[in-house]
Amino acid sequence: MTRVRSMFLLVTTFLLAAGGLAAAQPSPGTAVQKEALDVDLSSHEVSIQTDFSGIKVVVFGAVNNSRQPSAASGFYDVAVVLRGPEQAIIARRKDRIAGLWVNADSMAFQDVPSFYAVLSTRPLNEIADEAALLRYGIGFESLALVPRYSPRPHTKAEYDAFRQAVIEIKKREKLYREAPFSVGFIGTSLFRSTIDLPSNVPVGDYTADVFLFREGKLLSAAQSSITIGKGGIGQFVHQGAFKWPLLYGFSAVLMAFVFGLAASAIFRKG
Repeated sequence: MTRVRSMFLLVTTFLLAAGGLAAAQPSPGTAVQKEALDVDLSSHEVSIQTDFSGIKVVVFGAVNNSRQPSAASGFYDVAVVLRGPEQAIIARRKDRIAGLWVNADSMAFQDVPSFYAVLSTRPLNEIADEAALLRYGIGFESLALVPRYSPRPHTKAEYDAFRQAVIEIKKREKLYREAPFSVGFIGTSLFRSTIDLPSNVPVGDYTADVFLFREGKLLSAAQSSITIGKGGIGQFVHQGAFKWPLLYGFSAVLMAFVFGLAASAIFRKG
């Protein structure tokens, strides 16, 4: 009898404990807080001096309401897109005619990012599908290079060839870059990445867009910015060329004339 009573008390205690655990779990109707991004850059202003040889900019952030168990779990994916100021570009194709290489055809594009870098935790095709990457403007394939008016209509194959030529030229100049595995988590919510800005980086306003994905679905996005400008004598010359173009042109011609006379006098004495 005592044994039966002990078993009864043990089962009762287990059921009460199980009931308490079940009551502690959130009900199906309870709202779960969504993830949100906080991002920033190590610098928001870069000054290009005469001895400028490039700079590294750190992108760092945190995932609020993170559900990631560890930094190495791969629970989340992060993609960082840094875009430079837009510009117009003309791509030309050379053909050999009568033994000479001449410009045979060309295509002009407008609103082309002067700088474009994509850094991510994994290759982009493993983070999201093509439609999602295109929707959010992530990766070279999503770059919408808009052709300007041309007197001769071009086929889609020609457009694709000229578009790819622009991207390849920018990549050789180190102004376009895709770098998978270059974003890393530090703990369950903190992450960081480093973007290399080369010595020939264009001046202007840049935007850094950061995207948080989970199993191909966009959970959150955030944006920061950075301004790259001339500094020192370079800034004075750059501003003078745009604010006072006539004076700048006259000064350039005058300086060339003076230096020419000086060089001529030195060589005459020699």
